[in-house]
Amino acid sequence: MGTFPEAQARLYGSVYVCRICESKIKLPINKFLAGKGVCRKCSSKKLRVVRLRSKK
Repeated sequence: MGTFPEAQARLYGSVYVCRICESKIKLPINKFLAGKGVCRKCSSKKLRVVRLRSKK
């Protein structure tokens, strides 16, 4: 089954992962860029963008 860019943007467009506890968080991009996103589980501000696996 193939994927298309619209579906990937809908599923992973605003998903970030905590660098400490690896939990997933959905945030608006402006909140992420302002540094105001906080992990619900460990209260860390260290977030990264979710990495998508490339198709080989």
